[in-house]
Amino acid sequence: MFIILGLIVVFIVILILKPWEQRACAWREDRRALVNGVLHVCVTCGAEMALPPGKKPRRCMAQDRS
Repeated sequence: MFIILGLIVVFIVILILKPWEQRACAWREDRRALVNGVLHVCVTCGAEMALPPGKKPRRCMAQDRS
C-alpha cells in the first residue's frame, strides 16, 4: 500500500515540476559550415545562430521554439 502511494506521489511531483521543459540550450560549434564565421547549432531545440569567430551565443532559444 505504501509503495503504491509513494509511486503516485512521485508521479504527481514529476508532473508538477516538468523537468523536460526546463532544459536550456546546449550549443555546439560547426566551423565547417561558414567561411567568415562560426555556425552554432543547439542540440536541445535545433536552433542555429551564425556568429563571428570567438563569440558564443548567450541567449537560449528553446523557449522561443515552443
